[in-house]
Amino acid sequence: MADGVELVGVTKRYGTVTAVDAIDLRIPAGSYCCLIGPSGCGKTSTLRMIAGHEAASGGDILIGGRNVTELPPAHRGTAMMFQSYALFPHLTCLDNVAFSLRMRGVGKAERERRAAEMLERVHLAEMAQRRPSQLSGGQQQRVALARALITNPSVLLLDEPLSALDPFLRGRMREELKRLQRELGITFVHVTHAQDEAMALADVIVVMEGGRILQSDAPRAVFARPRTPFVARFLGGHNVIECRALGENRYALADGSAIRAEETAPAGGTVKLAIRSDRMRLAPGDDLPNRLAGLVTAVEYHGSFVRVALQDRGGADHSLLLSESDFYARPVALGEDVIAGFAASDVHLLAN
Repeated sequence: MADGVELVGVTKRYGTVTAVDAIDLRIPAGSYCCLIGPSGCGKTSTLRMIAGHEAASGGDILIGGRNVTELPPAHRGTAMMFQSYALFPHLTCLDNVAFSLRMRGVGKAERERRAAEMLERVHLAEMAQRRPSQLSGGQQQRVALARALITNPSVLLLDEPLSALDPFLRGRMREELKRLQRELGITFVHVTHAQDEAMALADVIVVMEGGRILQSDAPRAVFARPRTPFVARFLGGHNVIECRALGENRYALADGSAIRAEETAPAGGTVKLAIRSDRMRLAPGDDLPNRLAGLVTAVEYHGSFVRVALQDRGGADHSLLLSESDFYARPVALGEDVIAGFAASDVHLLAN
């Protein structure tokens, strides 16, 4: 049975440093939630407070509607999978998975049966008698996952579980985590610094910075409608442009050129606009009313797409993600003057 998680005014201080600053968050039962942000943003401290491995300096933590703020980890109905996996090197995979049941006094036959079933669930039944040193990184990760799940937690907490894996294994394990979460139906709360990981896994993405939550929403909403310049740059893959509002959905750039949007702001104020990198085109036709002149500062081939970096006349840097076919139909070179175009519907007004 899955439980939801709710944080009410939760704060964490380390001496005079506030790592988590009075955050409010509701994670629906049975959802996959990713906490994402740069190093030092407070996401790991938040996870550890939910687990009970760190004491909250203020606020309340509720799991399944029950206030667990003062309860020890074993009484919260959670399990945690650590970044280092923390497997016992002298124990077999079966004994590693069964260890927590052994500590709870479950008989040998019963705990080995349940451990074997869990290894089967993560596709490692044939590795039951091997030790961690005989496993690949991905296999060790699955053993650690099975060990965390064997106690039937209502909430599974994951601290950057894929960071030690190579890109190919990371993709495979993303699929494995999502499959298990769907099959088990429990709440997953997953800390990561990788944007693609969060986008692929999450039902809810929570973007943190400076100990605060900047945005909490479904992945598509966070990507398409970021609230702040930080979210737009960190997760959304947006270009952020500072302009002056002219009224009637028009904005002026520093060089005097105008941008049209579908959103409006009071005339005279300074605002920030976001445009997705994949929505900008080079040598645009008349169907794109907005123009941004710039100098190409980098060209990066990524296989299915090409990233073009340019610097506008005001000195701001921007990125365009062009399909391989579009780029090579009209390639540009380093140092070339270009015009980037984008539609009014692709301009999003940010909160300053």
